[in-house]
Amino acid sequence: MKPDEFIDYQALFSEIAIAVQTIDDIGAVASYIPELLEVDPNKFGIHLTTIDNQNYSFGDSNEKFSIQSISKVLALTLAFELEDENLWNRVGVEPSGTAFNSLVQLEYEKGIPRNPFINAGALVICDILVSRLKNPKHDFVEFVRMISANPNINYCSRIAESEKLTGFKNAALINLMKSYGNIENDIETVLDFYFNLCSLEMTCMELAHEFLFLAYGGVNPATDHKVVTAVRTKRINAIMQLCGFYDEAGEFSFKVGLPGKSGVGGGIIAIHPEKFSIAVWSPRLNKKGNSYKGMKVLEFITTRTKSSIF
Repeated sequence: MKPDEFIDYQALFSEIAIAVQTIDDIGAVASYIPELLEVDPNKFGIHLTTIDNQNYSFGDSNEKFSIQSISKVLALTLAFELEDENLWNRVGVEPSGTAFNSLVQLEYEKGIPRNPFINAGALVICDILVSRLKNPKHDFVEFVRMISANPNINYCSRIAESEKLTGFKNAALINLMKSYGNIENDIETVLDFYFNLCSLEMTCMELAHEFLFLAYGGVNPATDHKVVTAVRTKRINAIMQLCGFYDEAGEFSFKVGLPGKSGVGGGIIAIHPEKFSIAVWSPRLNKKGNSYKGMKVLEFITTRTKSSIF
């Protein structure tokens, strides 16, 4: 399909409704965060919003869920604005090739995380935001609300507390980085901010609108608010493309062909620059920690419309 060819998204979503019924959802919900075990594993929602404000939904698209690691993109966006190029002195931009919570790689690279989306990298981003924001949790959620002009976005205290009670691997990661001098603030303060960051809740519709700025050169087309520069937008999308799915990033690029980010709550956000953002939610995860059905549906969409970035 040519870039300027019209896509009938309504017809496409009718096809999705049929295709979803044929997908064997063989994954399992995340078990290491107790609160996520309470989520109905059969939920499925999808929402696509175009840069000219056309909206298309299916399923449980208006039900809030924990976006988990998808929020790391928003934290990176704010930290990049505050730190500029100095940010990359403390965290890299390379794919990890290992699990999102790997200690081995972090020790080998002397406390400098491979990228901002593995847990260690996100903890460094959180440390930066704790240093730079006067009231980190309040200021960050206000930033998130401002991006999409949505005052209803908030943390979930139950999820944050559940993560805190089981966050032993994250504690190990941050202590290791502290030993290498790559964490500047109190460990408990940074971890508390990180657990709240991951507890943000949104619907598929809210998530798609939240990330639309990355499809429009850093500007929210609905409000004309400039969130980040076009250059930083390009770089954030590039990191999403390379690192958004941890050690399954290559598979997502190969089959879907869009910049994206997953979360263990079952959500996926994907961006088609200059066209749309799309959010999918299906809680059952594959062995790599990404939504099994969500990845299948996104592959169906880009294959059917021939609209990957490649």
